[in-house]
Amino acid sequence: MIATISLLFITLLLIVSLTSFFRELISDNHHFSLTVFTGLLFLYAIVMSGFGLIYFILSMNGIPLLAGGGLQQEALLNRIGQAIYFSGVTLLTVGYGDIIPIGWGRPIALFEALIGYTIPAAMFVRVIYGSKHPAE
Repeated sequence: MIATISLLFITLLLIVSLTSFFRELISDNHHFSLTVFTGLLFLYAIVMSGFGLIYFILSMNGIPLLAGGGLQQEALLNRIGQAIYFSGVTLLTVGYGDIIPIGWGRPIALFEALIGYTIPAAMFVRVIYGSKHPAE
């Protein structure tokens, strides 16, 4: 009961904090666009899902990508979830260390991490350039 109330309180606190944060950023004094932010979230979701499917499809074809054979020994739905989880951890450059790429998984994960680094930089440059050069 206490855990449920605590979880609800923390969730409510996060929602209120994020809402006030975005309200302030959307004001005329800032060069933040909710459209750009939403586009960034969708871009991350698409890239994460895409690489997750790449990991999944390659593992279904018998190519070992992760240490311990995690994508080859689990049930189908668990393999898809694990592939997308590994993709998200790699794309967001978190790297918990619970799943380790091997073989062809290493260069694929390296490329995905590079994309994860460049997406925010590209969006930042786009927002700054757009604020200094409006509607050319």
